[in-house]
Amino acid sequence: MNLREPLLIPLASVTAGIVAAHFYPAALRPCLVAAVVFAALAAAIPRLRFPLSILACFPVGAALLVIHALPPPPVLSVADGGTALFSGCVVQPGLTGQDRERFTLELDPTSRAQVSLFTRDDEEFPVLPYGTVVEVEGKVRRPRNFQNPGAFDNEHYLARQQVYWNISARSDKVHLTGAPCGNPLRQALFTIRGAALRRLEQLYRGDAYTTGIMEAVLVGVTSKVDRLWTEDYRRTGTYHALVISGSHIAVVAAVFLFFLRLLGAPRGLSLAAGVAAAWLYAGIAGLDPPVVRSAAGMTLFAIGGIFYRKARLLNLLAATALLFLLVDPDAIFDASFQLSFLAVALIAAFAVPLIDATSGPLAQGLTDLSNIRRDIHFPPRVAQFRVEMRLLAATIQLFSPLPPRAAQTLVGVPARLLFYIWEIFLTSAFIQIGLALPMIVFFHRLPASGLTANVLVVPALSAVVPIGFAAILFNSAWLALIAKWLLLVSQWAAGFHARWEPDWRIPQPPVWLAVVFTIALILAAVRYPRAWPRRAARSTRTTAWTAVAVALALLVAYPFRPAFTPGELELAVLDVGQGDSILAALPEGRLILIDAGGIPSFGSARKSSLDIGEDVVSPWLWSRSVRRLDIVVMTHAHTDHTGGLIAVLKNFRPRELWTGATSDNPAWNEISQAARNLGITVRTMHRAEPFVYGGVGIQVLAPSVSYIARPAPHNDDSLVLRLAFGTTSFLLTGDMEKDIERQLLDAGVLRHTDVVKIGHHGSRTSTTPAFLEALSPTIGLISAGYRNSYGHPHPTVLRSLSDHAVSVYRTDENGLIDVRSNGRQVFVNAVRRPQPAAAISGQ
Repeated sequence: MNLREPLLIPLASVTAGIVAAHFYPAALRPCLVAAVVFAALAAAIPRLRFPLSILACFPVGAALLVIHALPPPPVLSVADGGTALFSGCVVQPGLTGQDRERFTLELDPTSRAQVSLFTRDDEEFPVLPYGTVVEVEGKVRRPRNFQNPGAFDNEHYLARQQVYWNISARSDKVHLTGAPCGNPLRQALFTIRGAALRRLEQLYRGDAYTTGIMEAVLVGVTSKVDRLWTEDYRRTGTYHALVISGSHIAVVAAVFLFFLRLLGAPRGLSLAAGVAAAWLYAGIAGLDPPVVRSAAGMTLFAIGGIFYRKARLLNLLAATALLFLLVDPDAIFDASFQLSFLAVALIAAFAVPLIDATSGPLAQGLTDLSNIRRDIHFPPRVAQFRVEMRLLAATIQLFSPLPPRAAQTLVGVPARLLFYIWEIFLTSAFIQIGLALPMIVFFHRLPASGLTANVLVVPALSAVVPIGFAAILFNSAWLALIAKWLLLVSQWAAGFHARWEPDWRIPQPPVWLAVVFTIALILAAVRYPRAWPRRAARSTRTTAWTAVAVALALLVAYPFRPAFTPGELELAVLDVGQGDSILAALPEGRLILIDAGGIPSFGSARKSSLDIGEDVVSPWLWSRSVRRLDIVVMTHAHTDHTGGLIAVLKNFRPRELWTGATSDNPAWNEISQAARNLGITVRTMHRAEPFVYGGVGIQVLAPSVSYIARPAPHNDDSLVLRLAFGTTSFLLTGDMEKDIERQLLDAGVLRHTDVVKIGHHGSRTSTTPAFLEALSPTIGLISAGYRNSYGHPHPTVLRSLSDHAVSVYRTDENGLIDVRSNGRQVFVNAVRRPQPAAAISGQ
């Protein structure tokens, strides 16, 4: 990397301006004035033109973020959670999967809604292609983020796509009305896409796995892909080859270029056709950002090629990035944007120079091997290699009847294959190292087997793309079978490596370590000028790689303590929607997680694609530098408490799993089997005397020893815990209802408690006045989903809490609730604070 890539530094300056304006909002006018001033100084002072021009780019980046700031969301006349009739144009066609159909409805040119349709058993989903005008009657909700620090900003993500509402409706509430709408070009592209999807369903009829994966690989449709099918790819770092990405565009364009050049087409025409194929594919794939970026990069490459300009990959990459940031500066914060551009940058900065110094010239030397006259046109090393390969071919001829050309092919093809494997290995190695930091930040993974897994998976899935499209185009069963075999090869390779892949997950790295890793990697990539002393350049590069290795080792080993205050008891009630999940960080450093949330199902066959344990609870724990839990508690086996439990057990490997009353039912059997597979000790807890753990007195109040669980999970199965630290106390009730509250009152085990987690999300089936009188709490914590359909917390319970002078904090209104005790006082804080933070003294 050097000044022959002049766009890299302006890109860095613009990016820095965007990032700065994101964290420290700026006004447009000062940004524009600063940019003009620096530009004028650059023009006036030739000696400082370069640094001043770079400085001018910084306020330009900040101005871009201000200019492209999202407008306030539009307002509907219907209340959130209400039912209304909506009319609009289908701009993302209906796709079915997991017992539902989803499509995007454009209500007006600046606002859209995502619609989910559900059916009864005897109903079929309506066919809703692009451009259909429909009326749909359904329940509308605004997208809402989980209110935990560092949670994914789904509201902003959807707003960038002009999506401001989610509508759920039954399929019989959708009616087609009016003439077709939308853009004719997009309609044609979606028509081709729909035909491709139907052809795939025909070719792989009855094979749900192959149909779903082929739709994802070829067209980018993931509605039929089960999350479990892709887990091995995620664990081994090969998931990028499975989903639509820039590499798919490169494969399609390369196939077009190859055949056109084979037919003798002019260079310019071949490049133009390759670009056209890339954009056609991007359109069929739904114009997702990764393929659009790749198609744009391919276009810039082709323009340079048509004018016989040698493409410098890093400069081309910087030009493409600048182009997209001018249009959408927010893209710099997208994981896909960062990973795709960083991957190409790593290839250009590390892999390409090393390949050029090792296998690249030798691979070129295999061209026209029989032509001895060409030897003089190659460097001595390559010419010698050509001679040795011909000698090897001649030796083979001595012991076989092969003609000279066949013998040379016999030695040339394996050599090319070895060079190809070496180049994939090199590329994969540098990508693995260079993307270690963003992979940890975004996904908390660092696959160890990616080096060899990519050598098998990437070629197999790359071959699936042209062969799969050929099968669609010619309706060829045998081409479809070849594509399926290649898919099975990739599946086997990912599964084989996943069996040996260490199943570690890595918390959020400290900022200083991320900065050290990034700077060291940049210094290792720098190509120093020839005037620079060779010894100094070598020493700097060696030091940089040493720093990269040390930082990478620290990232993986993660010898950092969880971010909790020693000597304090912290109780964090997470916002997991309509469910429960509470972390107790004990004074001596022990960590107990009580429940892990989940999407309530209550017998429904539908399973949400959102795993609360993996997507909500685990990221928050990683953000607090938690790598392992000591104990996980399952209060009872209802889905809204246990849906995320298996993911948490896998991610944090607790030493023990505590449970309340359990019975032989599918939910508990699956969890207990997962715990046994992970070597976790399962302890069934009953009412007993207090014991000390982690510096806190813990007492199990329910279930009693005589309690017998029913066959199906029940709220009264809940494990009820009382924590005491110094003079402060906490009661965690799970979903305990009135009957168990009465039993505890009769048993005389209830006494004053400072903080109570209100039972069953504030339902009127719990928290009786007598129960509150016995506890006399000061603070009540309620975990409930925002505008949930169950009416939790119930107004009767809220009135009773108010009558008993209990300060109420709710996850649906306050987000994550953080309660801390120093043994004498209790402090309460929350992400959203409609009331001041509370501080009380324990009794």
